[in-house]
Amino acid sequence: TPPINKIQMKILSFLQYLYLGFAALFLYDMSNKWNSDRNAAYLSLFFAVLAVFMFFFRKKFRKRFEDRGKI
Repeated sequence: TPPINKIQMKILSFLQYLYLGFAALFLYDMSNKWNSDRNAAYLSLFFAVLAVFMFFFRKKFRKRFEDRGKI
């Protein structure tokens, strides 16, 4: 496979922060639904936790991918 250039790495770096944005959006949605629909609030909480997990997973994976080229 061809190596990833710097522009693609910057795009991947930016996209990982979208997960944090989605986590904030789901937490906001959870806080709005907490008193009216508790099941939907738990679902939003689940997606917020999943988005934070994906942020750290993608961050670790991107770092590992960058380090692979330095060997």
